[in-house]
Amino acid sequence: MKGIAMEQVHIIGAGLAGSEAAWQIAQAGVQVVLHEMRPKVETFAHRTGDCAEIVCSNSFRSDDDQMNAVGQLHWEMRAAGGLIMAMADKHRLPAGGALAVDRDAFSAAVTAALTDHPLVSFAPGEITELPTEGRWIVATGPLTSAALGQSILQATGEGALAFFDAIAPIVHADSIDMSICWLQSRYDKGETEAERTAYINCPMTKADYEAFIDALLAADKTEFYEGETAGYFDGCLPIEVMAERGRETLRHGPMKPVGLTNAHNPTEKAYAVVQLRRDNALGTLYNIVGFQTKMKYGAQTEVFRRIPGLQHASFARLGGIHRNTFLNSPLLIDDRLRLRTRPNLRFAGQVTGVEGYVESAAMGLLAGRMAAAEALGRDLPPPSPATSMGALVNHITGGADAKTFQPMNVNFGLYPPLDEMRGGRKGRKDRYPAYTDRAKADFRAWLAAQ
Repeated sequence: MKGIAMEQVHIIGAGLAGSEAAWQIAQAGVQVVLHEMRPKVETFAHRTGDCAEIVCSNSFRSDDDQMNAVGQLHWEMRAAGGLIMAMADKHRLPAGGALAVDRDAFSAAVTAALTDHPLVSFAPGEITELPTEGRWIVATGPLTSAALGQSILQATGEGALAFFDAIAPIVHADSIDMSICWLQSRYDKGETEAERTAYINCPMTKADYEAFIDALLAADKTEFYEGETAGYFDGCLPIEVMAERGRETLRHGPMKPVGLTNAHNPTEKAYAVVQLRRDNALGTLYNIVGFQTKMKYGAQTEVFRRIPGLQHASFARLGGIHRNTFLNSPLLIDDRLRLRTRPNLRFAGQVTGVEGYVESAAMGLLAGRMAAAEALGRDLPPPSPATSMGALVNHITGGADAKTFQPMNVNFGLYPPLDEMRGGRKGRKDRYPAYTDRAKADFRAWLAAQ
């Protein structure tokens, strides 16, 4: 990799994140080289060699920038001159309050815009090793090639790179009924009060448990895609598979009631207990411990709301198990999206541990702007954590617990709380616009500072 001009930035991967990063760099007046292995090297999901090919849903989700965190992220990307949002708007389809796109026209338009840009060049072919020189952005997405994945693994250390998601559902803390649940770690373990009360516990009677198992076994499940394998999951089986191995399996596994005393009714022993563990430093999100699943999303909502205390649960994300290469970013990535041990390498997109098309593209936008600023002799900090973009960066680079880190969509649970809402009105109609008003002001200030 010798002889690379320092004013250039190289990007590995021309998906949503890589394409957005390339656009931002070129728009800043810096040359960019985009490396894409498709179509020469195929994946089990992609069909073409186009940039920003959409392989799953064609929805970019809510476009409401007042009441929705992803809608606010759309707003921020438009404000920053994002290519992905510009082409999505140009090729949008009717979808109510959501932003859906004509996937083929969208990808073709992104490809054409990059091809036509005088500062963007393409270098087809697979990059199999992390480069040691020059400025690079790794934006290879969830289907990172085996060779490059191995190189990333060697650079980051064993256990720092996951090749599959085993995702437990994540619940907004303020939607949990604490008149039913209580805070306690098993056997009151921990040296501090925070450690001794680190889990939210949902008690089940025998009737609750039996009904839950019945619903779990009857729920619709998704299948593994070609190219995925269930063999990996012997150590973290889906809860429905555990239930199929015997009705008492979960009660002796993630739902065991031992070491716990119901603070609301200390004399009554629960037959089973579902535990939720804090998922972010703010304490606004909790994940359901051990509840990775292949249930379809609609079934998950129905089944999990059978758990006492979660009957009105609002989910920041639902569970899943699927092929997805991602870094343990809280340990490895700084807030400029650089690999701490090799700062010539930035990472962007799903490989950083964000989830979703728009979130991936947003990390590409930031990585591109940061790389361009560096090439021009400047330093660019991330936006405020009170913005959607800044909240995501904050989450993946330190806000999340590295021990339990899993990919995350943007949601208001990642935002810092609103001081003015702590003791006053807390309804969504008040809180959500207050979040997005603050986010817009902070994001405008971030752009103006550049």
